[in-house]
Amino acid sequence: MSTYSEIFQQPDCLRRLFTEQRKEVEKTAAEIRRRSVNFVFLAARGTSDNAGRYANYLLGGKNGLPVALATPSLFTYYQTPPILKNALVIGISQSGQSPDIVSVIEEGRRQNCLTLAITNEPESPLACKADLVLPLLTGPELAVAATKTYTAELMVLAMLSAALAGDSPGMASLEKIPERVSDMLKIDDMIQDAVKRYRYMEQTVVLGRGFNYATAYEWALKMKEMTYISAEPYSSADFMHGPIAIVHGGFPVMAVAPEGRVFDSMMDILIRIKTDLNGELMVISNRREALDMAITPVELPDELPEWLSPIAAIVPAQLFAYHLSCIKGHDPDRPRIIHKVTETK
Repeated sequence: MSTYSEIFQQPDCLRRLFTEQRKEVEKTAAEIRRRSVNFVFLAARGTSDNAGRYANYLLGGKNGLPVALATPSLFTYYQTPPILKNALVIGISQSGQSPDIVSVIEEGRRQNCLTLAITNEPESPLACKADLVLPLLTGPELAVAATKTYTAELMVLAMLSAALAGDSPGMASLEKIPERVSDMLKIDDMIQDAVKRYRYMEQTVVLGRGFNYATAYEWALKMKEMTYISAEPYSSADFMHGPIAIVHGGFPVMAVAPEGRVFDSMMDILIRIKTDLNGELMVISNRREALDMAITPVELPDELPEWLSPIAAIVPAQLFAYHLSCIKGHDPDRPRIIHKVTETK
């Protein structure tokens, strides 16, 4: 089993997840509505933290639920947890092993909050402590860099959001997502060829906004994990407040800019990077004007709602990080220092 094969398992994993977990997700949504929660308090680390960033926009924008991302050290080292009254406390972890994430769920239950674990290990400590569990059903993920569990986390969160809203058209769109992910895997040869241009790249920035703020973070993380490049993620808005000063002629900038509410703001910064600063763009988008700005354009499917675009948009980013690692002479299946399960307190 390798990172590469697990990337290609994603359509089947997502299809199985949607089919087998839909009723459980709807039951979970019904329990959440019954408890009349006022906000979501979410704990995660690493890749799962990026799924939490997606939840921040998703549950806020689609369900009107404010989302607070937990600071687990308040629960462990400082032992000063905040008041969580009327919160839905969610822990997201592929392994369900990290003690600091488990501690947040434990405190949520102590404060009589409804708790939910989203994990690939339904017998893990995290799952055992939570009131509700939504397993990811991906099967074992052996590669150190998470790929299929990340898209499964996004899928579960999107299904939960649609179920909470009673959004039947949204569920219908979700059913098509495995096919959209399959579409992205078809450009593997193109991505493998494109990375040759970036063989000697040592630093880059990754831009996204709105729902794809999470994609920028996850793409940057995959490049750090597999290629050891200094890849820094930014909201395109935050990037304008100072960090844009690092861009110069030929500086590589990665951007995720699909059709949607934030597209015009993304175009503004892409134009500035290319026209005013002579930066070199790689752009993932389904809008021709954005793709035309790029040295390396990566086309997303047209029929892709903005709120679901992160599930498909991360796939070419995963492939990019994998192939770049290989061409740099690294082993993407055995990244240095890091391990599959990281237990932080």
